[in-house]
Amino acid sequence: MPRGDGRLSHELDPNDRGPQDACGVFGVWAPGEEVAKLTYFGLYTLQHRGQESAGIAVSDGRRITVFKDMGLVSQVFDEGTLNSLRGHLAIGHTRYPTTGASVWQNAQPTFRPTATGGIALGHNGNLTNLDELEAWLADRDLPGNSLIPGALSKEVTNDTSAVTALIATFTELTTEEAAMKVLPRLRGAFSLVFMDEETLYAARDPQGIRPLVLGRLETGWVVASETAALDTIGASFIREVEPGEMIAVDAAGLRSRKFATPEPKGCLFEYVYLARPDTMISGQRLHSVRVEVGRTLAREAPVDADLVIPVPESGTPAAIGYAEASGIPYGQGLVKNSYVGRTFIKPSQTLRQLGIRLKLNPLRDVIAGKRLVVVDDSIVRGNTQRALVRMLREAGAAEVHIRISSPPVKWPCFYGIDFPTRAELIATGLNTDEICRSIGADSLGYVTLDGLIAATNIGKDNLCRACFDGVYPVEIPLRERLGSQLADLETERTDVDGLATSTPGLGAVDALSRP
Repeated sequence: MPRGDGRLSHELDPNDRGPQDACGVFGVWAPGEEVAKLTYFGLYTLQHRGQESAGIAVSDGRRITVFKDMGLVSQVFDEGTLNSLRGHLAIGHTRYPTTGASVWQNAQPTFRPTATGGIALGHNGNLTNLDELEAWLADRDLPGNSLIPGALSKEVTNDTSAVTALIATFTELTTEEAAMKVLPRLRGAFSLVFMDEETLYAARDPQGIRPLVLGRLETGWVVASETAALDTIGASFIREVEPGEMIAVDAAGLRSRKFATPEPKGCLFEYVYLARPDTMISGQRLHSVRVEVGRTLAREAPVDADLVIPVPESGTPAAIGYAEASGIPYGQGLVKNSYVGRTFIKPSQTLRQLGIRLKLNPLRDVIAGKRLVVVDDSIVRGNTQRALVRMLREAGAAEVHIRISSPPVKWPCFYGIDFPTRAELIATGLNTDEICRSIGADSLGYVTLDGLIAATNIGKDNLCRACFDGVYPVEIPLRERLGSQLADLETERTDVDGLATSTPGLGAVDALSRP
C-alpha cells in the first residue's frame, strides 16, 4: 500500500515545520462495522475544515495501519483502499491549507511505535508551547524512555508529531496513563483523537477552543469535530467532550478522566463561519444562530434597498435573517460553483485575474437596476469583496451595500485558524468608511461584537474573541508574537518610485490604492 503503513519511516526535513490549523478529526470504535468507511464519510462531512490532506488510521487489534496523502478526502481514498483498511477502530483527519509547509510529512494521523505496539494521533488546533514540548521531548528521548534514542526528536515536524512522540516515550505506561502525563503540559487549542491497537481516545483543551463531540452507534462510539459528521453516519449525539477531559473507549466500555480544570473559551469564529450551519454547538444549531446574527445586523446597520442577497454559502443564513428583520425581499443574486475546491492546476496571470468568477456568477436579470444588500460572513484582506462589488456593478447593480455578519477581523489567530498577519488584515488600520471606499461599495456595515455575542446565547467570558478584540485566553509566547510582528514589518516596502506599498497598521496592501 503506497505511503500506507504508519510503521514505515520517512525522511523528514527538520526545518520543514508547518503550523497546525483548524482541521477536522473523527474517530470510531465499532467492532463488526466497516470503520474505515465510516471514517471516510465522517471526514467527507468535515471536508470544509481541511482541504490540504487527509488520512485514516485503522487497527485490527494487532497492528495499526495508516494511509494518508495530499488532497481531498475523495482524492486520497478509493473503494479498494478503504476495503483494505480492516479493523474495529479507526481515526481520521483532514487538514486545513495553511501558509506552513504543505508536505506529506505534515499530513495526519501521525504514528509512532511504542513499547507495546503503536500510537496514531490526529489534532485540530494549534499548541502555543511547542518550544517547551520539544525541550521536554529532547530530555525524554534518551535510553530508558525511547525505543530508538534520539529518533523521536529528529522526526518532529510540528506540534502534532511532538505530542505523539511524547506519549510514545512513556514506555513503562499504558497509552492512557502516558496521555495523562502529557495532556496537562499542553498549552493552546487542541481537540485530539488518538488510538493504540485496542482503544480509541479523545481529548479537548481546558478552554475547549475547538469543538469535539461524542456520539453513539448501536455497535460502538464515535467522536468528531462537529455533530454533522455524526448525522452523516447515523450516530446519535450524546454530548460534547468537556474542556479538560479525556475519554477512552474499548471493550470495557467508555470512561472519562479529567486532566485539567475547565475554563471554557469556545471559538467565536466557529459560530461565524468555520463550522457547518447544520452543526450544533452548546445546544444550538449554527444555522439558527447565524439567522439571528443577520436580524441583529439589520437592526444595527439598516439601509434602504430593493433586494437582499447572500454570498453563498457562508452568507446565506445571515442574509435570511437580514431580509426578515428589514422587510427587504430576499433573493438569489449569485450562483456558486459547488465543485470549486482544491486544484492542482496553477493558473496563468490571465486566468488568475478571473479570481472570484471561478466561484461565483451573478444572475444579471435578478440584480440589474437593483439596490442590493450583499451579506457575507467576514472581511479579512478585502480582495474577495472588492472583486465581488466590481462584478455586481458590471452585471448592472444600481447600488451595492455590503453587510458583514461578524465584527472587523483585526488580530491574528494563534489557536488554529490561518488568518494573515495584522498588516494583511484590512481592518487593522482602516476604519469602516475607508474599507468601504477600498472595496468600492456604496456602504459597509458590520455587526457589533456585542450583537454577535448576544446571538450565540453564550456569555462573553466563555468565548474566545481574540480575532475581534485581541484578548487571547491562552498566553501567547513572545516568540509567536514577535513572529507575527516581524511578518508585519516585512510588508513595509517601497517600490521603484519610492511609493509605500504597505505600511504597518494599514491593513492589506491593495487596500492602500483607495480613492
